[in-house]
Amino acid sequence: MRTTDPRPLLDRATAQVAELIARVPAERMADPTPCTEFDVRALLGHLVAGVRAAAALGETGERTGLVPAADVPDDGWAKAYEEGRERLLAAWADDAKLEAPISVPWGEMPGRAYLFSGCVLESATHAWDLSIALGGPVALDEELAERALEWAHRFLPAERRGEGVPFEPVRPAPEGADAYGRLAAWLGRTV
Repeated sequence: MRTTDPRPLLDRATAQVAELIARVPAERMADPTPCTEFDVRALLGHLVAGVRAAAALGETGERTGLVPAADVPDDGWAKAYEEGRERLLAAWADDAKLEAPISVPWGEMPGRAYLFSGCVLESATHAWDLSIALGGPVALDEELAERALEWAHRFLPAERRGEGVPFEPVRPAPEGADAYGRLAAWLGRTV
């Protein structure tokens, strides 16, 4: 696996999510997503909570957990996400943070690994979820999905599913599926 600086990928992944969030019309908030635990509104809340928590971790080195984004009105998701995204990118700008150990629910790891697993993988996966919920798929950054899938294959193998793992068993991807479809299937979504 390539061990490069994840921040350029993080910037692209969160920019892609921001663009998708800006496209969500108010009347689609209750629509289902391929991530069965979330409708569109709940997915937006999860995404905003995620960038806020990742920003706080970068700022303090301490995990705050995902605090539901209940403070965001339906017409404020794009602004809330962009503010969280900017804070996230600024919080991880210091190169030293890439090697500093951090503790997250799935273990202790260097900041670099967290940004790949907790942020790039999460953003790429939920970008697909949101694009499908909006009637997509819309054109998404294939390299991001390829890198996220590479990471998922390495650190979320098929045999590591079950109790305590927030992913369903691996499902088959349709023949000819793009990188996002293969990533979604690997994480247990029906493609």
